[in-house]
Amino acid sequence: MKVSPTTRTTMGRRSPAFPCILLLAIVVTGSSTSLVARADQSYVKYKDPKQQIQERVSDLVGRMTLEEKIGQMSQIERANASSSVIQKYFVGSVLSGGGSPPSEKASAATWQQMITKMQKAALKTRLGIPIIYGIDAVHGHNNAYNATIFPHNIGLGATRDPNLVKRIGRATALEARATGIPYTFAPCVAVCRDPRWGRCYESFSEDTRLVQLMTASVVPGLQGDVSSRHPKGIPYVAGSKNVAGCAKHFVGDGGTKHGINENNTVLSFHDLMRIHMPPYDDAVIKGISSVMISYSSWNGKKMHENKFLITEILKEKMHFRGFVITDWQAVDKITNPPHQHYYHSIQETLHAGIDMVMIPYDYPEFVADVTAQVKRGSIKMDRINDAVSRILRVKFTMGLFEDPFPDPRLTSHLGSKEHRQLAREAVRKSLVLLKNGKKGEEPFLPLSKKAKKILVAGNHAHDLGLQCGGWTKSWQGQSGNNITGQGTTILEAIKSAVDNSTVIDYSEHPDKGSIAKSDGDYDYAVVVVGEPPYAETAGDNQNLTIPSPGPEVIKEACSLVKCVVVLVSGRPLVVEPYIDAMHAFVAAWLPGTEGHGVADVLFGDYGFTGKLPRTWFKSVGQLPMNYGDKHYDPLFPFGYGLTTKASGKS
Repeated sequence: MKVSPTTRTTMGRRSPAFPCILLLAIVVTGSSTSLVARADQSYVKYKDPKQQIQERVSDLVGRMTLEEKIGQMSQIERANASSSVIQKYFVGSVLSGGGSPPSEKASAATWQQMITKMQKAALKTRLGIPIIYGIDAVHGHNNAYNATIFPHNIGLGATRDPNLVKRIGRATALEARATGIPYTFAPCVAVCRDPRWGRCYESFSEDTRLVQLMTASVVPGLQGDVSSRHPKGIPYVAGSKNVAGCAKHFVGDGGTKHGINENNTVLSFHDLMRIHMPPYDDAVIKGISSVMISYSSWNGKKMHENKFLITEILKEKMHFRGFVITDWQAVDKITNPPHQHYYHSIQETLHAGIDMVMIPYDYPEFVADVTAQVKRGSIKMDRINDAVSRILRVKFTMGLFEDPFPDPRLTSHLGSKEHRQLAREAVRKSLVLLKNGKKGEEPFLPLSKKAKKILVAGNHAHDLGLQCGGWTKSWQGQSGNNITGQGTTILEAIKSAVDNSTVIDYSEHPDKGSIAKSDGDYDYAVVVVGEPPYAETAGDNQNLTIPSPGPEVIKEACSLVKCVVVLVSGRPLVVEPYIDAMHAFVAAWLPGTEGHGVADVLFGDYGFTGKLPRTWFKSVGQLPMNYGDKHYDPLFPFGYGLTTKASGKS
């Protein structure tokens, strides 16, 4: 015990029993923590899990140098996160951007080994602050090989089932933790008001209330349930099988002009708060750990420099106490061309209320610029301390200081049978039946399992990559049956569902002549067409037509054989020219890896229950058009969907 010279002199005149009496007095008059602090100089308050989180945060921030604080505010790409970089820059967070696995087809154990190595490097720094590793897990743990890929949010919106969405959030969290990842850039709580937007499938609905319903369920699924007494805005993560979530993209990203990604959302403050803000309030109430800012602008002002919305509304009025994070290289995108006046952009971003900056590659420049500006006084130290405090609050809440390493016992949860059954259930409930039988005829669905011969056509019938869409194994997604590891295509599901004696002819683009020759032999055709995979920006589409050869396949197959068309897409597409040729029409959205869910409903093992989460337009000239608009004239209205009952039809 370190003591002053005066104390030593006094102690020298006391009996040998005096130290015991002194310790007893401390126990009686002070806290037990004070006793430990005085008796043992190795005690550090921020490392004591018995302390209140705010006490730990304050203690740790008080010990940090400017360089260590800026390090906590930095999030860099996995490929750059060597042990030496983590230690040199005191890196606070690492991410996998748009895929970025440790190796091709990396196992859960391989992911864990990579993150463990990074964490060990972080813990060797002076204060031993663990990193928080983040990844986009937007429809399951979609970057990991062999993970369960659930339907994208637009399909989940069609289910109208918040309990299902909560269970999917829980499963996603468990699969992320199976790879050692404790932080996901999900959920997307955008309210997509224009299907021309390339991210529209990441939105649950055009309807604010439906997005709110799903947000209030998926956040507890990912993070765990908060109690009714949990203070609004305080981040919450239940335990080591949950993850810190991230509500995105704040705010109005689904309302940009013409549905162009990163474009301008032109709305009054009242309409912004009425349409786009409510899901964020629900996320904050449920203890969301972080909020990601949108690339887009509101009435001409970039969201990443909008202090009014980030600080005054989100942090102060809505009482959000987690951390605010940028999107990928978003500081660069404040200017056009990007990265121009970067020094000034950093200042604007941090003053607006950004806490963690996603700087995958330019972290040396960022660190140098922030350091210089703080020392010059152009960025205030109070703002730095607030940012770091918010980040540390989440890390303490998650238990990262006590349990920083991946749990090898969880690896078996990646792509587990239980999660695949859940995904299959989600597919069944997400399908929306828009037509069932031609006028004056009997319902066409369910299909007979004992048909003698059937035709399956279209390139989306047997392609897991097309079935899953964007944000699957890579940023934009890709076609092919070897990218997800496990999964069942719609064709494989059909083969599994029908009788062993049924003959199935499959062709991506069948020749009209060959169909005509076999016309009398086919009981029916299942035509599966749709969009190629895409993600933000590349997915923006001003035409929204079914890509070729989809229309040709529909026309040729459905003109010769009774057919059901299954559309695999991230949004409604123009179908009015072909709808009369179809005997049945099913919107399957982007169902993910479990194609069995499609066959389950087509063949009547389960009934159709899905309802449109967004308006199905007649032509793109009507857009944007949403439920409640004055001139509302859709092909199928918001909430439409025919229902059927499970049938024993065979």
